[in-house]
Amino acid sequence: MKKTIILLLLAIAGTAGSAVAQNQNTKVVISDKTGWHKIGEVFVDFKKDRDEINVVGADKFASLQFQVTDAPIHLMKLEIVYEDGGTKTFDTDMILEAGAESKAIDLKGMENDIKKVIFVYHTVGDRHDEKAKVELWGMKTNVDEAKKK
Repeated sequence: MKKTIILLLLAIAGTAGSAVAQNQNTKVVISDKTGWHKIGEVFVDFKKDRDEINVVGADKFASLQFQVTDAPIHLMKLEIVYEDGGTKTFDTDMILEAGAESKAIDLKGMENDIKKVIFVYHTVGDRHDEKAKVELWGMKTNVDEAKKK
C-alpha cells in the first residue's frame, strides 16, 4: 500500500514538473553580470497578435531589445509589467526583418524588476504559414549596486 501511494505521488509530481517545463514563456535569469542577457524566446505563429514572456530570478534590467529570426514581424507595442504591479507601455511601431534586432528600448532610470514583457505584433506580408523566433534580451547596468557602495 505504501509503495502504491509513493508511486502515485511521484507520478503526480512528475506530471506537474513537465507541465511547468512546457511553458516556454517563463524564463529564469540567473546572472547579474553587467551586459546583455538573453531573457527568453517565443515562437510567434501569427495566429494571435500578442505574446508575453514571464521573467523570474535576476530580473532587473535597464533596457530591452528584441531579435527576430525566420520571419519578419511588425512590433507595434510593448508593455512592461513590473514586480511592484506598475506598468509602462511603449509604442514601438517597428518592422523587424528576419535576422534583425530592434534598437535598445531604454526603461529610463535605475534597473527595474520586471515581472513580464507583453508585446503586440502583426505579420509582415502574406506569411501566415511561417513562425518567427523572437528573442528578448535585457541590459544589466548594475547601477543600483554601484550606488549602494
